[in-house]
Amino acid sequence: MNLFAEFRALVIQSLDDMAADGALPAGLDTSNVTVEPPRDPLHGDMATNAAMVLAKPSGQKPRDIAQGLAERLGRDARIASAEVAGPGFLNFRLSDGVWQGVIGQILQNGTAFGRSDMGAGKKVNVEYVSANPTGPLHVGHTRGAVFGDALASLLDYAGYDVTREYYINDGGAQVNVLARSVYLRYLEAHGQEVAFEDGTYPGEYLIEVGQTLKDKVGDAYVGQPEEVWLTEVRDFATEEMMNLIRADLALLGVKMDVFYSEKSLYGTGRIEAALETLESKGLIYEGVLEPPKGKLPEDWEPREQTLFRSTDHGDDVDRPVKKSDGSWTYFAPDIAYHYDKVTRGFDALIDVFGADHGGYVKRMKAAVSALSDGAVTLDIKLCQLVKLFKNGEPFKMSKRAGTFVTLRDVVEQVGADVTRFVMLTRKNDAPLDFDFDKAVEQSKENPVFYVQYANARVMSVLRRCGEAGIATDSAALAAADLGRIGHEAELDVARKLAEWPRLVEIAARTNEPHRIAFYLNELAGEFHSLWNRGNDVPELRFVQDGDPATSQAKIALASAVSIVISAGLGILGVTPAQEMR
Repeated sequence: MNLFAEFRALVIQSLDDMAADGALPAGLDTSNVTVEPPRDPLHGDMATNAAMVLAKPSGQKPRDIAQGLAERLGRDARIASAEVAGPGFLNFRLSDGVWQGVIGQILQNGTAFGRSDMGAGKKVNVEYVSANPTGPLHVGHTRGAVFGDALASLLDYAGYDVTREYYINDGGAQVNVLARSVYLRYLEAHGQEVAFEDGTYPGEYLIEVGQTLKDKVGDAYVGQPEEVWLTEVRDFATEEMMNLIRADLALLGVKMDVFYSEKSLYGTGRIEAALETLESKGLIYEGVLEPPKGKLPEDWEPREQTLFRSTDHGDDVDRPVKKSDGSWTYFAPDIAYHYDKVTRGFDALIDVFGADHGGYVKRMKAAVSALSDGAVTLDIKLCQLVKLFKNGEPFKMSKRAGTFVTLRDVVEQVGADVTRFVMLTRKNDAPLDFDFDKAVEQSKENPVFYVQYANARVMSVLRRCGEAGIATDSAALAAADLGRIGHEAELDVARKLAEWPRLVEIAARTNEPHRIAFYLNELAGEFHSLWNRGNDVPELRFVQDGDPATSQAKIALASAVSIVISAGLGILGVTPAQEMR
């Protein structure tokens, strides 16, 4: 039940009625008419820009249209008042019964309140994490994992058919480096002294992998040239690293639907098929690119090579797909991978990349646009860096990883729930400071605690009611007399609850799950404010001694808060707290 969509429909109907009566020209485009919360809550419950939007095409003054619209809206019993503001905005207030009805809707629908059919079952592929299988996930991967997972859950909640996908980068030179590094640990497991030269991975996490390889093959590879063991060790090491990555993701509560191997693109004709598709559209040619200004990219060559005419689809320059020596550029398998997604029938693609992949945005969008003839959209979300602090100082590096702080380090410090919520307290394209001390601090300044404490307070009220013999089961609360909810502080909470379905659709439309965390913090704030006012105003306390009917109504409001918090936390992948310790 999106209350704002419901009243927008009422506004559109009123405009149609005005047109039918001759007060407005027929056939006006109302697609840009909105109904949303006013910037200043003191101005009303909802505001519409209808008069401003329709003034020019109708040839009328905005205030005249607004006055006529206000008169018609005022005939609806749900609207307490409608007032014209400024040059022609229309603000209106709703009756108490509307907000009381929101509480009833939430109790009736549970955590399905706010679910949307906006997605209409469209197939969306969300690719995230996709870290090189050369070591454990680090804190940067953690942010991308949380963001991607929450986004996938949000889109599912908004009615999309979502596939969560991990692209295994096992086709490049880095997996050969991994194999050589594991081989050194393998020799070390046989008692040999080894030296990790530049370009190898010295992290302690490979000690166990080397020992496992020894247990599997014994001394079969000891003293053997690289061509004997490289392929087998590479495959073995990659699988061991993916097992480690899967375990790290599970620790964070992330589960993928698909793990797609880059290696499966090579030698199978898939890269060739993707480029032939582009060639059939006249988008592949032989040419020499102008040298770019500034630092030269890896794939630039001052000689003729095979190029993708990506500028025809919004890119700044055309991109090489095959080098002059006949080998593929890094871009070629990426094109093939996204072509595979297109052929799998997805309506929309979302890639979650690290901040260092900004240069890939335009070229990948161009490729998907070209491959699908514009039918499939690609949204690329870049996750900025995370800075870790503890005791006021930058958090030390992980010895196990060798060069970085791992996902496991973070989760073991504060837990998966806190990690996930904190990672969503900033928009993905803004840097994030993760302070371990603040993350576990029990104060209003800690958004994780603030939201969880609100839910725990509701649970404590329900327990108190049980002890007092007041029924708080679903049937009892659904039958409560919600007309007893009438204080402005209580209605403010109901107003905030009513924003939830609209917020879900906005967050899903913009692919911005951080909006959920922000909303939950605001809802918690409204609830805590009501709770604290009850200390001074007895009539606002949730349990009214000697008045079980009023108590049930107030508890219904509190329960509605818990339901929406639980739904929001569910999208974020966080377990609602039953009590705070």
